[in-house]
Amino acid sequence: MSPIWRTIKGFVLWSYGRTTWQYDVLCVLILAFIFLTPKSWFEKSELNYLRMHQSGSASAQRLVIRRENLAGNPDIREIERRVRTVTGRPEARVSNMREMRDDGGKVVAYEIDIE
Repeated sequence: MSPIWRTIKGFVLWSYGRTTWQYDVLCVLILAFIFLTPKSWFEKSELNYLRMHQSGSASAQRLVIRRENLAGNPDIREIERRVRTVTGRPEARVSNMREMRDDGGKVVAYEIDIE
């Protein structure tokens, strides 16, 4: 068996012990991946994903609603109604709303801060 195939087989089957240089290199690669990978690689980028997370205050939340989930040209009352339905909170109030646009400038979703 050639040395190249032996090396490939060694990495695939991981036949190296903890005191070898190969093990050290793998550990360095894992640590580099953990600390150097951008956070954006792990965030959901799909606009149809409903995300709610805590923001500045304990009661404020952020919600993303796709444009096609709203009828016609939505106004603030329509969006507030949708927010109350999605969150299940009849007292929910929209404190801020931002349009999310695609590369062509078309509104594809709304990012909504709710209280």
